[in-house]
Order: sequence, then C-alpha cells, then structure tokens
Amino acid sequence: MDELLTGLRAVAEPTRLRLLALCSENELTVTELTTILGQSQPRVSRHLKLLCEGGLLERFREGNWVFYRLARLGGRKLAERLASLLPTDDPVILRDRARLGEIERERARAAGAYFAQNAHQWGAIRSLHVDERDVEAALADCLGGRPVRDLLDIGTGTGRMLELFGRQVERAVGVDRSRDMLAVARVNLERAMLRNCTVRLGEMYALPFTTPSFDLVILHQVLHFAERPAEAVAEAARVLRPGGRLLIVDFAPHQLETLREQHAHRRLGFGDDEVRDWSIKAGLTPRAPTHLNGDPLTVAIWSADRRGDDGGLALLGDGATTPQKILGEAHP
Repeated sequence: MDELLTGLRAVAEPTRLRLLALCSENELTVTELTTILGQSQPRVSRHLKLLCEGGLLERFREGNWVFYRLARLGGRKLAERLASLLPTDDPVILRDRARLGEIERERARAAGAYFAQNAHQWGAIRSLHVDERDVEAALADCLGGRPVRDLLDIGTGTGRMLELFGRQVERAVGVDRSRDMLAVARVNLERAMLRNCTVRLGEMYALPFTTPSFDLVILHQVLHFAERPAEAVAEAARVLRPGGRLLIVDFAPHQLETLREQHAHRRLGFGDDEVRDWSIKAGLTPRAPTHLNGDPLTVAIWSADRRGDDGGLALLGDGATTPQKILGEAHP
C-alpha cells in the first residue's frame, strides 16, 4: 500500500505525467526532456527527482550523459499501467510525442550520415580497440555444437558475420538500415562467392519477417547505436525458432566519450544484468556471458536461448573453437 501511494503521489502533477509518458517511450537525457517539454532544466530535474524517489523512473549515468527511463524494478508495473492510461489523443501528449519523434529522427540522420561516411572503412573502425579475431573465436565457442540452418545478422554492416558463418549454413540473411553499408556487404559477399547469403534493407525494431524463421540471430556491435536496445532484443527474439539462440556482442560499460562524440554511439556499453533482463522479458533463457578484457574496452558476448517444442534447449554444448566445428557441414 505504501509503495502504491508513494508512486501515485509522485506522478500526481501534469508535467510528471508527461515525463512518465516520454520515458515509457525511450531512454532520454534531461536536455532532451527539457527540449520536448519547453521547460527549464532545474524544473524538469526536480520533477525527475520526484519520479525517481517515487520508484517510477530510474536515473543512470554513462560518461558525461545521464539518462532517465522507467524503473526496471520496484514501481515499474505501476509506471507502465499509468503510462497506458494516458489518453493517446490528448493534444499535449501528442505534441510531446511529435517532438520526441523529431529528436529520434535527428539522431537517425546523424547516425546515417556517419555510416555513409565510414562505410568503406568500417572494418578498420571496428578494429580500433578490440581484435576482431579474438571476438570471432569467442563467438564460435558460444554457439555450441548444434548445426544451424538459417542465420540472421541484424545490423550486418559490411556483412562480416555472414562471411564468417555463411559457408556452414543453408541460408544467411543480413539486415541493415544503411544502403551504403549494404552496398559494401554485397561486394564482400560476391567476392567471397557466398550465394546463400543475402542482405536487405530493414530496421532492427521491425524486422521484415512475419514468423520465427531463424535458428541463430546475431546482434554484433549494434546495440550501442540503438535508441531502444530492449526493443531490438525483443524483436530479435521474435524471429527465433524454438531451440534457437540469440548472440549479442557489444561493449561492457566504459567511459570513452569519444565513441559517442565521433562514432555516433548512443550508449557507452551495457551491464550483464541489463542484457539478462531484456532477454528474460523477451521470453529467452540467458546463458553465462563471456568477457574479453581489452584496454581500454572490454567486449562482452551475451547468449540466450528460446526453448524448443519439447521444453528443452536445442542449442547446447561447449568446446568448439571454429565456425566449421560449431555449425557442421552444409545440410543436404
């Protein structure tokens, strides 16, 4: 009862209701919320503080930025319920969402410009801090021994994951929102003569597949660009077949602001608990993460399985060290 009353008191003000609605849509900074609401930063910060104290929102710092989002624990259910009760046709709510859309589109334009500018040197950029050969070997170890028929690489970029595993699967599809990246990926796949691999334009939040179609889905160094990483994980889980596995490769939490300022990163890495929560909410069973310690960046590999039709996990096993050992021969 006390928790419920505390949450209701915290939200009982028009601006705080607007903040709750916005934070239910995305993770946002004070500056972004101030821009959307058209109010002063001290005023917005005060309202955010009350919502956090009421258990409805949570505050987390990444480098020089501070984000606000719905609380993962405590009053989250109440926050979601209250946000769902807000009238979608209210003119104030509609205006706030329109301004939020403008901010998201501007971020997307900036990221698109970055990808277009750097598409042809993407491999070199990805290798600035972490040896990709070590990451790829660890990915192989994380897959286990079950053969994979259909592979999906979300945010495929230059198509490196398709090149790595393409010869050992029946079909591999790469999806990316950048036409420039896809152009590079097509050249790479043609050069490697991988006829069973294709790439197509698409969004990580709305994959162009209507049914569970893949045994393996990979998000390789993609989530740190995502506006809504939890939604991207949920969408990846949606297209997994029973017994399928999701592999997420990204940075552990770090403080390198230059990656945000110069390379369009939205998030400075992710914690194990955060990714685990996203996987569980997406209906997956998380496995133990793998960490590759680097200087200054640590790469983490998180894996999670969708239970098979018999309730078991089809993709299990350890000890493989190469894609050939992991994925097996091509299916007849």
